[in-house]
Amino acid sequence: MKHLKFYLLFLFIALFLHSCGSKKKSAQTTRPTKAKTNEAVTERSKVYNSVGQVKKAPKNLSQTESYIYQYADIAKQEMKLFGIPASITLAQGILESGNGQGQLTRRSNNHFGIKCNDWKGAKVYHDDDKAQECFRKYTHAEYSYRDHSLFLFNRSRYAFLFNYDVTDYKAWARGLKKAGYATDPKYPKKLISLIERYNLDKYDDEVAKSEKKKRKRKKRNLPKENYHSVKKGDTLYSISNRYGISVEDLKKLNNLRSNEISIGQQLKLK
Repeated sequence: MKHLKFYLLFLFIALFLHSCGSKKKSAQTTRPTKAKTNEAVTERSKVYNSVGQVKKAPKNLSQTESYIYQYADIAKQEMKLFGIPASITLAQGILESGNGQGQLTRRSNNHFGIKCNDWKGAKVYHDDDKAQECFRKYTHAEYSYRDHSLFLFNRSRYAFLFNYDVTDYKAWARGLKKAGYATDPKYPKKLISLIERYNLDKYDDEVAKSEKKKRKRKKRNLPKENYHSVKKGDTLYSISNRYGISVEDLKKLNNLRSNEISIGQQLKLK
């Protein structure tokens, strides 16, 4: 009888320890919470203006037309902030997300197929070039657009793109392939075809004309100082618009090799 009691006690302790071990293991593999995801996304974009809202498209439009209707304003806003043609952003979004209907996009709000790399937010796993690759997950589609802008703007291998005219979508399409954004040899042709089929370059012209008018107004009241002290939220593109000077000239004046600037940095304006 004593042996039976001892055996039952031993069995109970073993089961208890196994249960604790299982709970500990599952806790370690829990995916990031929604709060942590929002925190990570906010951290990457907090120094920029708030993103726009996705519009609801009319029912009589095709899938691609609906996508353009929903995201054109956001693409234009990104162009104003970062100098990336709205036509390129929209064409990439259409192509990479399957008009927003692709499996990856519906699961993650990831419209540009950006993989995890150094991402600290939520993640999803999806078959791409390899099985179950890691992709970034966003709480809202707008954050995907902002992260796409940051992805191109902050990486040195894409720096040369910003020397192209902001309305030269063909140069940007070919440049993206040259920089290694996509492995598909037909990637530039696909982007250009989408832009020309749906007249997406009209959004580039709209933004370019609007920004040109702003620069003209600002030139009439240019500040007398020869330097600009970089503040939180400043980008080379926003500074260039403020003072009526091109990004390229700003970089030459200040011997900048990339688009990265830091708070408190003194930039020559003349």
